[in-house]
Amino acid sequence: MPKLRVHNFAVSLDGYAAGPDQSADAPLGIGGERLHDWVFRTRYGRDMMGEPGGDPGPDNDILAAGDHNIGATIMGRNMFGPVRGEWPDHSWTGWWGDTPPYRHDTFVMTHHPRPALPMKGGTTFHFVADTPEAVLKQAFESAAGRDVRLGGGVGTVRRFLAAGLIDDLHLAIVPVLLGSGERLYDNLGTLPGYRLADMLSTGAVTHLWFTRAEAS
Repeated sequence: MPKLRVHNFAVSLDGYAAGPDQSADAPLGIGGERLHDWVFRTRYGRDMMGEPGGDPGPDNDILAAGDHNIGATIMGRNMFGPVRGEWPDHSWTGWWGDTPPYRHDTFVMTHHPRPALPMKGGTTFHFVADTPEAVLKQAFESAAGRDVRLGGGVGTVRRFLAAGLIDDLHLAIVPVLLGSGERLYDNLGTLPGYRLADMLSTGAVTHLWFTRAEAS
């Protein structure tokens, strides 16, 4: 049965997955880039950046596992870019250049739809104004039997958690304090409906895997 999965979602010790004041110069908000330092120390992370080297250890393997058997991606508009409100034009095509790393249909949740955006390498961005349930249905149809990955940002992950739609949730707890920004745990308590399935500390981060409580 295909699943909706969240992988390598980096969170600070105080629960923030992005810093304040996201902008074109600070895609993850002020200080938020520290949440992903561990990614770019891995071989897989450096390869995604087109750079040699990197650590082949457990963080690398966990990072790579997030892309296994994924047939479609869902993200919020804040993850796609810093533009807010009505699109002034269609010149913004994401943070990833001409060849985004997804290589499949990617559904961007927004209140302001725009035409589909095909990119090099097989990624097509679809801008959809609908409920999490309806967007997930579209993504599963596109994935054709494979899993769907929920990429973020924070508000989007919270919406899908609150709706009980996420099957597997992997958090990477990074040993930094951000103090403000976008906090994952707001209005969620202790992730109701989910149980901690596994955890691993690598020194760089602590990995936590949650599954639906009814799956136990």
